[in-house]
Amino acid sequence: MPYINLKLVGKLSRDQKTVIAKEFSETLERVAGKPKNATYLVIDEVARENWAQGDKLIG
Repeated sequence: MPYINLKLVGKLSRDQKTVIAKEFSETLERVAGKPKNATYLVIDEVARENWAQGDKLIG
């Protein structure tokens, strides 16, 4: 059972999340032989003020 935790800055639309879930699950099915319905994906949308690169906050 693949588990993917995607963290990103900002918000995605429902349509964008749907496409991402489709692409990730299709890739795991094609490359690793894992059935789509066995793949779990969690999308964490992080506010800019809660994300830093090195010692600099992004937002």
